[in-house]
Amino acid sequence: MSESPQAPDLAEEDVARAYCYALISRLFYAAPDADLLEVLAGVSGTADTDRAAMNSARDADELAQAGGYGFAFDALQHAARSTDLGSLRQEYDDTFIGAGKAPITPYLSGYSLPNAPDRHLVALRQQLSAWGLARREAVFEVEDHVSAVCDAMRWLIESNKPVDMQRAFFDDFVYTGVGPFAHAVAANASASFYRAAGALTRAFLEIEREGFALHAAG
Repeated sequence: MSESPQAPDLAEEDVARAYCYALISRLFYAAPDADLLEVLAGVSGTADTDRAAMNSARDADELAQAGGYGFAFDALQHAARSTDLGSLRQEYDDTFIGAGKAPITPYLSGYSLPNAPDRHLVALRQQLSAWGLARREAVFEVEDHVSAVCDAMRWLIESNKPVDMQRAFFDDFVYTGVGPFAHAVAANASASFYRAAGALTRAFLEIEREGFALHAAG
């Protein structure tokens, strides 16, 4: 994807939204490096949380369902504090690369249109091309990689594009693809850190969906 332009003045809410998409993109592009792991382990939770409820929850996805984004972020923070770089690299490889076929693919066309993934990829490429966004030659990942789709959504926000344009891309490519992908990650019993990352993604997408619905109703 091409780099985002210089962001105009944005509302605080939109700055936070862009940050969330950037974080999700980075989490699923590659295993966290030392800097990202340090940031995740040190950032305070985004909301006051009931520690008793957190301790009684069985996993990160249950936290997200019980308490929303704040709980999910705290679960990701705890996971970051409970792991190391070597374990994260191994978990990333085992989850998204694997030997042969990956247990979970980060390419979203199969989630959005499981019976016609090529059609979804073509539609995505056409939309990105219409906006002047193109994959750089050095980038290996296809445009429907979860990180690329989240980067495109971040670009829409940082470019201060109309909310209707953001909502259309969210409905057509983000919620329909990233949502099922995040659900699969959050339900992956063999993962730990990435189960928390999947739950965080699900919680954030629900906030986005509700926000767009409120805007449409208003």
